[in-house]
Amino acid sequence: MVYSKEQLFDSTGQRTYSEEAKEAAFLLGGIGTGNISIGSRGEFRDWEIFNRPGKGDLLPNTYFSIWAKQEGEAPVAKVLESRLPLPHSRSHGYHPITGAGLPRLEKSRMRGEYPLAWVDFEDKELPVQVSLEAFTPFIPLNTNDSGIPGAYMTYTVTNTSNKPVDVTIAGSLMNPIGGLNYDSFGNLDVRNAGGNFNEFREDHGFTGLNFTSNAFGEGDLNFGSLSLVTTNPKVTYKRAWFRGGWYDFLQEFWDDFVQDGQLNDLGYDTPSEKNRTDTGSLGVCETLAPGETKTFAFMLAWHFPNRVNGWNDHICVKEEGRQIKQNYYAGLFDSAWSAASYLVNHQARLTQETKLFHSALFASTLPSHVLDAIASNITVLRSPTCFRFIDGRFFGYEGCFDHQGCCDGSCTHVWNYAQTLAFLFPELEQNMRRTEFLTEVEEDGKMNFRAFKMFQSEWTWQGTSAPAAADGQMGTIMRAYREWKLTGDDDFLRELWPSIQKTLNYAPLHWDTDGDLVFDGVQHNTYDIEFYGPNPLTGVFFLGALRAGTEMAAYLGEEETAKKYEAAFETSSKRLDELTWNGEYYVQRLDDVDAHKYQHGIGCLSDQLLGQQLAHLYGLGYLLPKERVQSAIHAVFKHNFKEDFYNHVNCQRTYTLNDEKGLVLCSWPEGGRPKLPFVYSDEVWTGIEYHVATHLIYEGFIEEGLTIVKAVRDRQDGFRRSPWNEVECGHHYARSMSSWGLLIALSGFEFDMARGEMKFAPVINEAEYTGFWSTGRAWGTYSQKQIDGGYEVDVKVLYGDASGVKVRAGGKEFTL
Repeated sequence: MVYSKEQLFDSTGQRTYSEEAKEAAFLLGGIGTGNISIGSRGEFRDWEIFNRPGKGDLLPNTYFSIWAKQEGEAPVAKVLESRLPLPHSRSHGYHPITGAGLPRLEKSRMRGEYPLAWVDFEDKELPVQVSLEAFTPFIPLNTNDSGIPGAYMTYTVTNTSNKPVDVTIAGSLMNPIGGLNYDSFGNLDVRNAGGNFNEFREDHGFTGLNFTSNAFGEGDLNFGSLSLVTTNPKVTYKRAWFRGGWYDFLQEFWDDFVQDGQLNDLGYDTPSEKNRTDTGSLGVCETLAPGETKTFAFMLAWHFPNRVNGWNDHICVKEEGRQIKQNYYAGLFDSAWSAASYLVNHQARLTQETKLFHSALFASTLPSHVLDAIASNITVLRSPTCFRFIDGRFFGYEGCFDHQGCCDGSCTHVWNYAQTLAFLFPELEQNMRRTEFLTEVEEDGKMNFRAFKMFQSEWTWQGTSAPAAADGQMGTIMRAYREWKLTGDDDFLRELWPSIQKTLNYAPLHWDTDGDLVFDGVQHNTYDIEFYGPNPLTGVFFLGALRAGTEMAAYLGEEETAKKYEAAFETSSKRLDELTWNGEYYVQRLDDVDAHKYQHGIGCLSDQLLGQQLAHLYGLGYLLPKERVQSAIHAVFKHNFKEDFYNHVNCQRTYTLNDEKGLVLCSWPEGGRPKLPFVYSDEVWTGIEYHVATHLIYEGFIEEGLTIVKAVRDRQDGFRRSPWNEVECGHHYARSMSSWGLLIALSGFEFDMARGEMKFAPVINEAEYTGFWSTGRAWGTYSQKQIDGGYEVDVKVLYGDASGVKVRAGGKEFTL
């Protein structure tokens, strides 16, 4: 085994990231709100709150600073970040708008357990110890409170000296309304700005700065506001930094701050001039006795309500007056100040419920790297990959370019892999199913695998109308079954059922050319190509859809339909097994593998049993003979997992290299590699690694599954890549949310809210297990402890209502 058992089963806690971990960037922001990130130095980066991605985007003059004066000593003032890392190779050095020339702290260390992040600072010149806690409220099943455009940022300061210390922490924020650009010297270019206004406001229980502009109407894409507020009573502020030439703005601000820790407001009462904007600062002042600890509480909120009514800027609804649509959060808050007020007024509850979820998840006895994988990919939901309109419609790109979404349309064959959203916010997954089945299905049952029809547009592929995706369409039927089972929402099932039947009946008519109920026609799939002939990827997905269709029809009392689907399943399963089994795993059967480009033939495909893995997750049982399924998934690990990539030849995109470990998409252990194998076959995708690991666990190969997960998390170590951003075709790639399946498999969790039943059967740490569970009704923890040959079990409901749900666990049956 690549790792020792101690490494694979280690549950000692989450890793931390030093200031040198430049890739570590923790997201703050709600579902569909955009976000900012906090880096390992404590810096705020990647400002993505303007309805588009913004990787690498920094907001000028924007940082927190600390002033500390010990009694009888000179004050110390520094930016609340650790020092800037190498290299320092800019053509003109660092521009003053970066604040790079200001003193910073010696060291920092970040720990992130999503949705909470902490940064601890070190500096021997400061007479105090400083740490930061930052988060945006995150409460499973509560989409509104998990979709707030803002964040809590609380600095905790402890006086480590033997004398009183006066402390001011000031947050500075540039008004970005109108957009930011830079010239070749690094000077700020705000050609669309002007009329920007920073106002100091007092409200019930809090004060702060409100950043607005009078240059844009309420329907303009640039319209918006930001607020930086505090609940601490003693504040100091500067609404606008000095409006001077060259670098005067920074000189005046820093000299003012250093002098006495107080900010001198300059009295500007007019908005910024054309092509100009302002920076404002808000400070909190406290005096700390020796050994005393106090908190400096800040809340940042934003409100940019308008976005293009479609995918990216180049595709949208053309009808006059409908090109722009509001974000969902615009229906909850009318301004950034409104969102800040909500954060303040509900702080106790939002903090308690967020930390309740955090503690429920991270109190688990699962290995630390598994928890890391499960939690870290929640970020996809709150990244620019996902957005939500004011009418409640929820959408997702596949991922994100640095500055726009990547691969439009809530792509069915990519989102097939994702599990996180379904188990935490099934309401939003139901929303996606309604779009797919009620808007994107044609009369003949063809489902558009990218949602364009609802935007009065059409998805084209290679210049013509796009085909249906065989894996995407069949997998979406399975996901509709999942959403129903998680929520027990019979109305949802009945609403979608006619379209589900239509899309399922479409399958054999268009992908089965010889009537044996095995797909052998032209089958578009997630590799952006077409498979030909019988193959396990689409064949097993068809089996999963038939099994799901059978279960749904039987529940609805449509016995004839259920019998039809069940008979089709039996015929298809037997024939697919006969055609594609090679004695060790399942293969694609073609007379000439090179007759069509981009096939896999007798290769060992990592995705060959994706449909079976989903069937396990959703409680649909085995779709092919159990012994062969077990052999096949083990073969995937045996042949496709690589201990290093020094000699791996990959002429495609490269995600893993050198000493790294990972699972490639396909291998050819018996030869027969096509001249031009399917695109992506030599690549490594985390979303596939997680689902293969999940399936290995289901089949009893626990160590093999944990090995794959450990390899992924070792690559996402904060130095090579971000722990909170798994890249495939874009940042925060949706497929990575397959990692949630690890929790379901390891806990042996089964759910059926339609019948009010849950089951737990952990396959790890069985003698003393604790783990998180969730359905569409409630969430909580399950624990079991072995006592006298049996188990003492405990199901805690921490949120929602699970009353009446029957539980089977540890050899016991009981009702909550």
